Formats: sequence, structure tokens, C-alpha cells
Amino acid sequence: MENGNDIRPNARPSQDGAQREPAPARTVTRTGHPAGAPVLSRRALSRATLERQLLLRRHDMTAHEAIEHLVGLQAQTPHTWYVGLWARLSAFDPREAADLLTNRGAVRIALMRSTIHLMTAPDALALRGLIQPTIERSTRSVFGKGVAGIDPDELARAGRAAVEDRPLTFSELGRVLGERWPGRDQAALAQTVRAALPLVQVPPRGVWGASGLARHTTAEAWLGRPLRADYPVGEMVLRYLAAFGPATVRDVQMWSGLTRLTEVLERLRPRLLSFRDENGAELFDLPDAPRPDPETPAPARFLYDFDNLLLSHADRSRVVTDAYRRQDFDPHGPVPRLILLDGFTAGTWTFAEERGKATLVIRPFAKISGEDADALAAEGAALAAFLAPKADVRDVQFAS
Repeated sequence: MENGNDIRPNARPSQDGAQREPAPARTVTRTGHPAGAPVLSRRALSRATLERQLLLRRHDMTAHEAIEHLVGLQAQTPHTWYVGLWARLSAFDPREAADLLTNRGAVRIALMRSTIHLMTAPDALALRGLIQPTIERSTRSVFGKGVAGIDPDELARAGRAAVEDRPLTFSELGRVLGERWPGRDQAALAQTVRAALPLVQVPPRGVWGASGLARHTTAEAWLGRPLRADYPVGEMVLRYLAAFGPATVRDVQMWSGLTRLTEVLERLRPRLLSFRDENGAELFDLPDAPRPDPETPAPARFLYDFDNLLLSHADRSRVVTDAYRRQDFDPHGPVPRLILLDGFTAGTWTFAEERGKATLVIRPFAKISGEDADALAAEGAALAAFLAPKADVRDVQFAS
């Protein structure tokens, strides 16, 4: 895992944790809530979010268009996010996304929740300034003591000069800064610069089929343009709703890491619709955003380990089930790669390739129907072909 926080799904319990969730009689009902806001069922929320996350059907979009629509993909690992685009796009070619990195149309940069995200170049330059305070705050809480007494502006200038001279790993950056501040914690020096400056990881890191150390330079130096200082926070919230909504204020804050967004959404209220979830929490949404019928079929899907579908809501019960929570995954262990059945978490998957044989193993949380097994096997075979196109043998297995 690369720099950033591992935020695991921790949704409130679902109704019964079953493999398939019971459907309500209607998409929208009315309650006695004073506001008279329509209620969106859990299943209706699931379908709406899956459609906006491009997971209810594959879309004929370019990689750049998808990354822009999704407001980035969490990309803490160098390559697993390619699976996120594969699951969402028709005929996805990983070389297209790789070319975005090498041609500087997209970058991997610390953004939401101080985690590494794959962003289009314009979005990286626009959003980093908005998210900057949260990145600095989280970094101070961990590394603040290591840089106590050092002028932060002087440290940032020294760090900028170092990484713009040549891209550096954080270890290399720490050693360079340690020469100027001998005896200080080199990791704290480097991480404080990471928070102060919009550092991007340069290729070949993150390029499909390639490998390389995580070396960094500034977004300004890499992209040849300055950060934007005028991007409206309201615009960011509207884009979140388009990609993740309907959503509560807490959902937007969880995704962005920003606080005090109630005021922003209140200013936007005349442009938005208001709903309630089954627990009575207010949901905001764009008037023209898709809200499919809850009976809309949701295909079997394989998610990558840091898929934003699972990380971008305070209440993740729109996709996360009790069955997931009962797995008691090690919070310090590998992040599970999840499968979706009927739009909800239903198991995990792993993949390995050795000596020309590629094996994808599916572990459902509970017994599944033959129809679901067939759907998972077909989708798994396609994923194995994507991950190991040159393998002599590809096998999809089910494990209990």
C-alpha cells in the first residue's frame, strides 16, 4: 500500500445480511417526516449509486472521461485500479490509461482523505487546493513532533527545490532534507513536504506492465501549470453527487475529508432535491441524476481493493452487508477485493499467476445460486483474461 489511509467499509448493519436484499414495494414512498421528503429505500440507493459509479452497466467512455466523471479513482496501489476501469468500461484497454500517465493527462496524487488518487490533470490542479487543509491536518497529527521548531515555509521551499531538481522517493527526499536539518526525523521531514506540496508520482510508477519506485515531483513542475486557487467547493460537492449520490452531508465529508459542508449544501439546496433514507437521514441529490427502479438488474461485479464505491460514504449500507461485516477481516491485513451480487457485497476474490497458469478464486460469504455462480464464473473468466492475457491456462475456482 502506498501513502494514505486505509479506510475500510464500516457501514451500519443491513437488514439481514442475506446474499440478496429484500426489495421494497416501490422505489419511493412518503413518510410522516415534517419535511415531507420522499424516502429512498436501501435498494433504491444501491441502484442509484451503482449507476453513477458506472457499475450497473459497462459504459462506452474513454478512460479520461470515466476518471473525470468519477472524480478520480483511489489508487494507493500502483496497478489494481486498472481493474476498477475494466469493471466499468466497455472494451477497456489498460494501455489507454497508462498513456494518460506517461502523456501527463492524468496523475497519481494525494487528495481525498490524504490518499493517493488517480486524477485527470485538470482535476488534480483544481481540487488539491480545496483538500490541502485536510492533508496538512492529518499529517501534523502523525509527524508534527518530528518537525517542531522548523519553519514550515522554509521546509516547503527546500522540498520543492529538491523534487523539482529531480523526482525523489520519500526516503531520498528525507536524506536530502536531513542534510539541512541534521538529527531530525527524516520521515517526518519528507511527509511534511508531501502534505505541503502537491506531489505526483511519476512514471513508470503506476504504468500498466511496468514497475518503478514511487518517485515524486510537484504537480506544477510535471504538468507545467499552477494549482487553481478559485475552484468552488460547491462545484466539487455537485460532482460528488453526480458520481456517488444521493448522499448525506456526512457522506460528502467522508469522501472529501472536508468538514463544515452543511453550509455548502444549504447554499446549494435550491438547486437540489431532498430525500430521506430508511433511517430518516436527509439525502441530497441532483434533479436530473439517474435514480433507477430498485428492481433494475445489477450484474455480478469484481471490485478492486480500494474501490471508491466502498470508501466514499459515511453509511455504506447501500452496498455493504452484514455478511461482509461478519467476516471480521484483519484491520491490519490485506484489503479484501470484493464481489457484488445483486448490487451488494457477497464475497471476495483473489488472483495469482505462476508458471503460465492464472487462477482466480472466488469466496462467497454464503451459499449462492447456480445462476449467480455462472454469472460470477463468466465475469471472473473475463477478469482473468484481462489480468493475464498471455497465460497458457486460466482457471476460475470457487472456495468456501
